[in-house]
Amino acid sequence: MTVKRDYYEILGVSKTASAKEIEEAYRRLAVQHHPDRVPAEKKDEAREKFKEISEAYAVLSDPNKKREYDTYGHAGIDSHYSQEDLFSGTNFGSIFRDMGFGGSIFEDLFDIFGTHRERSGPRRGADIEVPVKISLEEAYRGVEKDFSIYHTVTCSTCRGSGAKPGTSKKVCNKCKGTGHISSTQDTFFGRFVQSQPCPRCKGKGQIVDIPCEKCFGSGKIKEQTKISVKVPPGVDNGTTIRIKGKGEAGDEGGASGDLYVVVRIAQHPIFVRQGDDLVCKVEIPYPIAVLGGQVEVPTIEGAKLKMSIPPGTQTNKVFRLKGKGMPNLHSSRRGDMYVETIIHVPEKLNDKQKNILREYGKSLGLDI
Repeated sequence: MTVKRDYYEILGVSKTASAKEIEEAYRRLAVQHHPDRVPAEKKDEAREKFKEISEAYAVLSDPNKKREYDTYGHAGIDSHYSQEDLFSGTNFGSIFRDMGFGGSIFEDLFDIFGTHRERSGPRRGADIEVPVKISLEEAYRGVEKDFSIYHTVTCSTCRGSGAKPGTSKKVCNKCKGTGHISSTQDTFFGRFVQSQPCPRCKGKGQIVDIPCEKCFGSGKIKEQTKISVKVPPGVDNGTTIRIKGKGEAGDEGGASGDLYVVVRIAQHPIFVRQGDDLVCKVEIPYPIAVLGGQVEVPTIEGAKLKMSIPPGTQTNKVFRLKGKGMPNLHSSRRGDMYVETIIHVPEKLNDKQKNILREYGKSLGLDI
């Protein structure tokens, strides 16, 4: 069993705090813990915290709920309000709009609070996320990728209404067009009125009497759509490209969601990417490592270039080739390439080569 924390403690205010002080505390915490303002790996933790502070604000900002909480604690709130009713009537819209999230953010994030409320009227369709795999060379040059998605689109026959052409929807006779059914229950704490979505019209207030023969009343159909996305030079693994309006179809004439293409870059056999820089390892012949010289190194462009090796180069020595890395996604700058040397020790030598090395060893006083 989860023990709920004190609402005043959650918001960091005293029981004598004014309505303004409660709102200011919530604004500060909402900015800090809003799921859209934290890294992806912390979103689940932020959602739980955001739910907690929003529930505390929903209660303490409402005089009636606050009075019941001050009198009976969590037991009074839990017995009088469903999760949906707990948040209803709270003016989250103006708060989120002032924070730069838009007036409908509370509706869009209603699932954070563990509930779901059907809304009548146009509703935006869901977003879709698809991965697209490319090579490191394609990430360097940029590439156009073609693929197909299977998603819902607005029915062309009924134009999304769900009703057969020539007919129209009718007011739901169960909820009389309100979209909600209310029930009253007397409890120890008083009369408890609970409102829930109408089971017949699913909260829409209208029903399709004669459904469209193509979409069977849903207003949407599934189809395969070919998509072409331009991947710009310099994209990194996990880069997301948004294609507006190519997600799932909306309801009741609402706009379609968006398609988010997530770039996945395949592992490269030579290069390791570190931001805009590239790292590779190159074998250096032993004589060149000792005496110095030039070796060929690969580049992401495909061509090879000559790199000077100074005398006495040791293994794991790193050389920097400026501007030979990846292009920067947001500027004309290019990263660098770092070449790590590996001294190649030959495994097989002929007699002449062995004798030369023996003579060299003896000159160093080695017993070979």
